Amino acid sequence: MADPYETLGVTREATQDEIRKAYRRLAKQNHPDLNPGDKGAEARFKEIASAYDIVGDEKKRARFDAGEIDASGAERQQQPEREYYRQHAEAGPGFKYERRWESMGPDDQEDLFAEIFGRRGASAGMKAKGPDIGYTMSVDFAEAVNGAKKRVVMADGKALDITIPAGLKDGQTLRLRGQGQPGFGGGAPGDAMVEIHVKPHPSFRREGNNIHSILPVTVGEALGGAKVRVETVSGAVEVTVPKGSNTGRILRLRRKGVPSASGNGDQLVELRVVLPDHPDDELVRSVTEWEAKHPYDPRKSQGAKP
Repeated sequence: MADPYETLGVTREATQDEIRKAYRRLAKQNHPDLNPGDKGAEARFKEIASAYDIVGDEKKRARFDAGEIDASGAERQQQPEREYYRQHAEAGPGFKYERRWESMGPDDQEDLFAEIFGRRGASAGMKAKGPDIGYTMSVDFAEAVNGAKKRVVMADGKALDITIPAGLKDGQTLRLRGQGQPGFGGGAPGDAMVEIHVKPHPSFRREGNNIHSILPVTVGEALGGAKVRVETVSGAVEVTVPKGSNTGRILRLRRKGVPSASGNGDQLVELRVVLPDHPDDELVRSVTEWEAKHPYDPRKSQGAKP
């Protein structure tokens, strides 16, 4: 995320009044309602508002300047619990109020509305949608793949059940309509924009709509074939390890991947032959004797030897 001072076009030595004036000027220039057809206006407006949320607040500005929080307001390192963390402690694991675009009180909002649309328009009852509010939420890998219901408590204390749609990708944003800041002049409230972060999984890795995993097998299972259990995001299944399998062989579990409009992806299971932790003399001797009678070069595919 860009440096908030650069976003607002001010120096780090700027006064709070100078920062406030810069924000009002840029917000007026980039307000989406004044830039119809400009798809980038909303993104610029939100970036400007997010920057002002950091440096427009003296306490947050001091913490940002001290390196305690980054440009999004996230903690740079573990800090003792502070009062504002208790404000969302009951929102559920992984849910964080970033308080983007919430810096202004009602009077400031009305003043900015009047600046953008003119005093005459404001006094004439012109309506405008309220600002959006940004949040982040962390979900487990399986929840993102299979979908889930998450109950969270919003900044105003309202409890909401958020539906995580199946197949959601890391970084996608859910829009909760009408859950943002109140509108101006009786306009509709803004929306809550919930950015989803998917936690890494120790066994699964997503690539597109396919899921990759590793399946360790014994030497005997690889040589003679076997039926073994494999974990998937929807539960364990039994697969057949073909005779003579080697490390790197891929078993495809059809429709065990990520759901999408065009159908589920697959789970690609890579076999990995694993020796016992402490092979005894009998195993070493038998393998060595077998190789002596049946020599082979596992590195021949790498080209001629030097």
